[in-house]
Amino acid sequence: MSSTFTLGTVAGIRVGAHWSVLGILVILVVALGFRSWPVIVPGYAAVAYVAAALVAALLFLVSLLAHELAHAVVARRQGVEVNDITLWLLGGLASLRSEAKTPGADLRIAAAGPLASVVAAAVFGALAWLLVVVDAPTLVVLVAAYLAVLNVVLAAFNLVPAAPLDGGRILRAALWAWRGDRDRAAWWSARAGRGFGIALILLGAWQLLFVGTGNGLWWVLIGLFVVTVAGAEEQQARLGSTLADVRVSEVMSTDPDTTEGARSVHDFLHGVLLQRRHSAFPVVDEQGRVEGLVTLNRLRSVPLAQRATTTVREIAAPLADVPVTEPDARLTDLLPALRDAADGRALVFDGDRLTGIVTPTDVSRAVAVRGLVAGSGSGG
Repeated sequence: MSSTFTLGTVAGIRVGAHWSVLGILVILVVALGFRSWPVIVPGYAAVAYVAAALVAALLFLVSLLAHELAHAVVARRQGVEVNDITLWLLGGLASLRSEAKTPGADLRIAAAGPLASVVAAAVFGALAWLLVVVDAPTLVVLVAAYLAVLNVVLAAFNLVPAAPLDGGRILRAALWAWRGDRDRAAWWSARAGRGFGIALILLGAWQLLFVGTGNGLWWVLIGLFVVTVAGAEEQQARLGSTLADVRVSEVMSTDPDTTEGARSVHDFLHGVLLQRRHSAFPVVDEQGRVEGLVTLNRLRSVPLAQRATTTVREIAAPLADVPVTEPDARLTDLLPALRDAADGRALVFDGDRLTGIVTPTDVSRAVAVRGLVAGSGSGG
């Protein structure tokens, strides 16, 4: 889920929003401002209900952001890299570039979100009590009370022990600490998530067919999201188990061909690419130091008329944007960074010397070979 627009930076973490987040605003404003609140607390002008509902919706988005920020801040303190936070139709997502190294760290990261929601519920609950004490308008009190309840519901729902919910992460951390196998723990958590998602879909379908409430569609959407993400995490867990003991040196393409950054795109295409049929080339400077990576997609983006005057250095991804690892590193530790890399490649260095490159093809081949070996072992 990528951001449609950026909202800013909080605690050094980029915060964005997908266009679908507008759905939350519309749903809450319609449900509260036009349906529920005029019935619960009658006597106010129509514009007052809409304004109160809009304030509640915006503050709920702030609550979601606080929930995800708690995950992100704790993750950084545990040594886990954080990409960004994106708000969208079904809530928020904190994108982490790496995984927790210990069950304790995994537990702290997972528990931070629900804890933040509980704190938010307490703050809004205290605000509602204070508003009652000062004899504030009932509609204003209702906004604070509603947000307190909504944050309690958010915390409780996220504590369901099923991935990708926070409770599923907590379950994973507990199983990891108990059995010592993170991939197996993630697999069980993902299986629980798929079961929970299917239950939500069935509940939503039952409401749509036999109760006739619009809430059924909401549960179906949430269930589909849970099933989809849980299925992806199950596949990731299987992949991690398959590649658990594989080192980068076992899968990388050794001694990759390089190209000079000062070479024009035209000369590179006709003098290098036609002779060496690779899809990515590390770019080096005049002293032979690696300064970036150029791929076929980047070369393709240069208009034909500009290829003679554009250098490879100008279009190459800078080294800071390319995942870098060592030959003895675990392949599974590299996979998150490889997945998030714009060019999908990683460079391997032994000290200051470039020794290899890892591509998606290398990873796919490693998975296929391991699968064949495992199948041969079980069949013998």
